[in-house]
Amino acid sequence: MNATCLSCFGRLPDDSPRTGCEACQYSVHTWLRELPRHLVLLADMLTPDTGPARRGGVGRAHAPLPIRLEVLDLTGPGQPVLLDDPHGDQTGGVPMTPLLYGWARYLAADYPSVRTDAHGTVHIERCDGALVRGGADVPGLCRWLGAYLPYAATRPWWDDLHEQLEQLLHRVRRLTHTRPVTRAKDAPCPQCSAWSLVEREDELNIVCTICPARLTPEEYGEHRAQVMPALAALALRIAVPPRKAAA
Repeated sequence: MNATCLSCFGRLPDDSPRTGCEACQYSVHTWLRELPRHLVLLADMLTPDTGPARRGGVGRAHAPLPIRLEVLDLTGPGQPVLLDDPHGDQTGGVPMTPLLYGWARYLAADYPSVRTDAHGTVHIERCDGALVRGGADVPGLCRWLGAYLPYAATRPWWDDLHEQLEQLLHRVRRLTHTRPVTRAKDAPCPQCSAWSLVEREDELNIVCTICPARLTPEEYGEHRAQVMPALAALALRIAVPPRKAAA
C-alpha cells in the first residue's frame, strides 16, 4: 500500500489502494472536462490573422505559412509518444488526440476484463482496446478517460498520467490565454488568520495563498461555521457603536 500520493505527495488514508489522492483525481477530472472546451478557440487560431500590407516593414524572402504551427502541434495528427530527436530540431509535443488515445489504449490494456467461456469457467484477462462510443476524438476520449479515473488512481503509473495531462493543458492554456477561475473565500485562514483562502475550479481543496494551509470543502465548511458568527457580530458592533446614556 502507498503512504503518499504519487502526484502531490500528500498522505493517503491508511490501507488505501490508491496511488493518487482524491484531490489529484478531482483535478484530472476537471482537466478532462476543460480540454474539449478549448477546441473551438484552437480552431479559430489555426489560421494566422491577415491584414493590409504595412509600409516600411521588413520584407520576407518567402510567403508566410498558411497555418500556425504551434496550434497544429496541438490539434493535428501525431504519435502518442515523442519521437527520438538526436539532432534537437523538433519542437512542440504530442498532439491532444494522440496523447489521449495513447493513454486510453494503455489503460484498457491494463484494465482487467472478466470473460466466461462455454464451460462456465470465469477468466480474468486484459482488454483488447478502448471502446470509445461516439468516436475517438478529444471529447470522446476525455469522457472515456474520465469514467476510468477511479481505476487509474490506483495504478503505479498514475503520476505519469497526471503529469502529462497537466502539461498538455498548460500548452493549451498558453495559446488560448485562459486560466481556471479562482474565487476568494470569506472566512480567514485557520493557520495564519489572513483573508487569503482561495478556491480554484480545477482543485478540490481550498488553499491559503500565504501559508501551507489546505482544507477540504467539508473542513472549510466546519471552520466557517465556527468563526463567521463571531466575526459578523464584531463587524456589526464596529459599524453600529453602542449609544451613550444621557447624563
